This record gives sequence, C-alpha cells and structure tokens, in this order.
Amino acid sequence: MTLDKEEITLKIDGMTCSHCALTVEKALKNNGAENVMVDFVQGEAKIKSKGTIDSEALIAAVKKAGYQAKKKVRT
Repeated sequence: MTLDKEEITLKIDGMTCSHCALTVEKALKNNGAENVMVDFVQGEAKIKSKGTIDSEALIAAVKKAGYQAKKKVRT
C-alpha cells in the first residue's frame, strides 16, 4: 500500500536500546524514508514523507534488520 504525502507509524517489536533504534532508523532511511523518528521505549517509528511511502517495503526493511514491524492503526 502506498500513500501520498503522508505520515505512517510502525509498531516495532524487539527494540531494547538506543542502538536498536538507530539500526531501525538506518534500515528505514536506506529504503527511502525521508523523515524518521524511532522511539525504542514506545516501540514505534514515525515516518513522514513529501512523496510516496511504501509501508510494505519499510516493514520488510525493519524485518531484515532483525525486528518485527507492522503498521500501527490509528484509533
């Protein structure tokens, strides 16, 4: 699924420290994410983009980095 000019939040499982957050941030940025904020305490990554966000590709990148990820549904 792709979104134009949007913000998405991914729920990330397995992060325990700031190094984990940096690893996830790097994985996301290496896969096209422009503006990334990762919070290991909350277990979330917020991604903002001026262009298209491919959430499935970003989830795959996080999984490849060794963490579990899924798109967080807003309530």
